[in-house]
Amino acid sequence: MAVTLKDIAAEAGVSLMTVSNVVNGKQARVSAATRDRIMRIVEDRGYVPSASARSLAAKSSRLVGLLVPAEDEASLTISPHTVEVIGMLERELRRLDYHLMLRGIAHRAEITEALRSWHLDGAVLLGFLDAEIDRLNVRTVGDVALVAMDCYSENPLALGVRSDDFGGAALATEHLAALGHRRIAFAGPGFSATGVVRRRFEGYRHVLGEHGIAYDPELVSAVEITRGDGVAYGRRLARERPDVTAVVTTADLLAIGTVEGLRAEGRSVPGDVSVIGYDDADIAAYVTPKLTTVAQDLPGKAAEAVRLMMGRLAGDARPAAATTLPVRLVERETAAPPRS
Repeated sequence: MAVTLKDIAAEAGVSLMTVSNVVNGKQARVSAATRDRIMRIVEDRGYVPSASARSLAAKSSRLVGLLVPAEDEASLTISPHTVEVIGMLERELRRLDYHLMLRGIAHRAEITEALRSWHLDGAVLLGFLDAEIDRLNVRTVGDVALVAMDCYSENPLALGVRSDDFGGAALATEHLAALGHRRIAFAGPGFSATGVVRRRFEGYRHVLGEHGIAYDPELVSAVEITRGDGVAYGRRLARERPDVTAVVTTADLLAIGTVEGLRAEGRSVPGDVSVIGYDDADIAAYVTPKLTTVAQDLPGKAAEAVRLMMGRLAGDARPAAATTLPVRLVERETAAPPRS
């Protein structure tokens, strides 16, 4: 049977309030002898504070939700990038005595359900389209402190933190152009007028123009970020576009699949086709050949998301603009000059 504060108070011969104050660190008005006696009993009896009781007393759940899109109600597919973000957010929140809860969102109505039914203090929205963030309103969100990662929505209810998506794709394209490539393809999920993939596409196209390389819309392909879709894209590229000598992708997993598909069709990487990924997930350094990629500052992004959320909970003024973190190119083995 679980030990309660009432049990400890009875054994120590003090009031319930005194035990509560000692256990919760409010010890200024308690004598050293009484404090030591209470803490000895707490240790001997194996008392564990109730998180729910502390939350009620503090009017705070100490819970932060991480909401990510799910394809349907039956499955939740998490990319290597998302796995790393989860780990880093949990670490940052644990340092502040907050707990992270993961929830897949298959339908827009589930956002409201998750935010309201869990009694969250805050939530991080990761991987949602700008249009989905735009539709959030006070009725939907309530008092939950929201941070939208990798998002370009200007909804004032969601604080923004992202990497320099335009600059990252520009770095990748610049590297390939400097190596001498002129037929450079772009692969990533379909995009609209705003958003992460749109910004990466714009970075790619901008560098083509700077190098006097004619933009060819037929070299831009909508490919989902899975290894299987990447393999299919690589095979198709090898069969249908032998003129392409390099590819800029929007994710490492997509790049790795593309490399596999190209090689399955007899094209060597980087001998025949150079491929650059995005994210610098751990897997990028484990595959063969090791992936050249654009590295995001994922620890910095997680820390900034938590900092923004804690500021919102403390009543700080909303930042004037979203936080944009720098990126860098990591050169490994999948990019080289084109064959003569």
